[in-house]
Amino acid sequence: MTRTVSVTPFKDQKPGTSGLRKKVPVFQTPGYTEAFIQSVFDSLEHYQGKTLVIGGDGRFYNREVIQTALRMAAANGFGRVLVGQGGILSTPAASHLIRKYEAFGGLILSASHNPGGPTEDFGIKYNISNGGPAPEKITDAIYARTQVIDRYSIADFADVDLDALGTFEGGGMTIEVVDPVADYAALMETLFDFDAIRTLVAGGFRVAFDAMHAVTGPYAREILVRRLGVDPAWVLNATPLEDFGGHHPDPNLVHAKELHDLMMGPDAPDFGAASDGDGDRNLIIGRGVFVTPSDSLAMLAANAHLAPGYRNGLKGIARSMPTSGAADRVAAKLGVEMHETPTGWKFFGNLLDAGRCTICGEESAGTGSDHVREKDGLWAVLLWLNILAVRKQSVMEIVEDHWAEYGRTYYSRHDYEAIDTGQANALIGALEGRLDSLAGHRAGSLKIAKADSFTYHDPVDGSVSRNQGIRIFFEGGSRLVFRLSGTGTSGATLRIYMERHEPDPARHGQETQAALSPVVEAAEALADIRKWTGRTAPTVIT
Repeated sequence: MTRTVSVTPFKDQKPGTSGLRKKVPVFQTPGYTEAFIQSVFDSLEHYQGKTLVIGGDGRFYNREVIQTALRMAAANGFGRVLVGQGGILSTPAASHLIRKYEAFGGLILSASHNPGGPTEDFGIKYNISNGGPAPEKITDAIYARTQVIDRYSIADFADVDLDALGTFEGGGMTIEVVDPVADYAALMETLFDFDAIRTLVAGGFRVAFDAMHAVTGPYAREILVRRLGVDPAWVLNATPLEDFGGHHPDPNLVHAKELHDLMMGPDAPDFGAASDGDGDRNLIIGRGVFVTPSDSLAMLAANAHLAPGYRNGLKGIARSMPTSGAADRVAAKLGVEMHETPTGWKFFGNLLDAGRCTICGEESAGTGSDHVREKDGLWAVLLWLNILAVRKQSVMEIVEDHWAEYGRTYYSRHDYEAIDTGQANALIGALEGRLDSLAGHRAGSLKIAKADSFTYHDPVDGSVSRNQGIRIFFEGGSRLVFRLSGTGTSGATLRIYMERHEPDPARHGQETQAALSPVVEAAEALADIRKWTGRTAPTVIT
């Protein structure tokens, strides 16, 4: 039996490729979750009888929303749904399932690296048939539909046992509960030399991985422990919990401090890594050295040919605009295309689908390749392990060799989280109003060469994306970027990105914040951060 239920239109949802993110109590409002899912379905065409993938990161309210989504998929005419056992699917694994089984698309239930729990964050996003985030024409259509939606359709059938592998029927639709790890793990074995990594580990190379009580725990147990021989005692926080153990599942130096302290200690393992809530981000730390995401992208690109899946070289490299220019120097040496895009994986998806790049990454700890259409935390970890197994060097040695060849790009991001949205917009507006007059002026000790608001011209579909962040270029090669982020659910996050390239190996040993101090000083001088936000220091420094 299928019912049609009246519902109230949204008044607060904004379009975006990250989908809908709100606090759990908002999603629990009667009809709210249903209205968004129906808006997604109403914005699609020709999906009747097709396959849909559904899964999430296991956070609080995940199972309940999956049951609702299953009933609504049946009522709206999908023929089959693949759902991860226990409601679990990492975002890259979901992307792979969509691609492998030629699904029409997928609903991914996650708020990424944001906290989980009864009063914390939840999210839903829609991915298209290439496995990647929906493009703006779809997210805009979803948004428009949320503003006028007045009903949703839902089928009546008993809850599906999400913990039991197998095929079920509900509302005339086939529901397959699948192993969330098996297909993804098999894909990884085609890309990387598991024999070489196993030999490395068997020889005493110690690997520590922090799953942060998030989605990658089961993936790490299967791939790192069972298939590669990593000591299970070093796979930390491997059980997914609805509240991520009360922690913030963001793999940065603040929220993964336990792992960082371990890797900087006297008995540190050889390699440390972590992933986030939905498994698409990564943190890479060697014994005594943190590898910034920007550097990691460059180093992975420079060494990717050492892994079987990339032995024929790269078609190109892509990075988000705020990411440092370290990868640009690798692309130049390899003689391949280099693309600078706005933040958001959909831009990489266009390039990947067109064969214009192979590896891509963002400074926010997301790195990936053409194997899926999402960033992929465990993929980055495995590529690092493959490189370490072949080069037979430590992380520190690989990092230092890279800097010696390409120069060191000092890089840091300062986040001012949960600031008043009006204040954040006023700060950016004031800075934008001065861009045309900044060239030639000084900001602290640095002289500005040029300033602009980044506009991206997509080389594949010809689309233009404007106002993607403010860029300040200084004489001597330093750069400063200001951008507002929409990944949180409370207020606005002001992100400030600083970088300085240092070609002289004799100066590669400076502490990062000290090396960037002139750029940090310039940021305050240009943006009047204290004046507009009242903040005297960033919430998080990465």
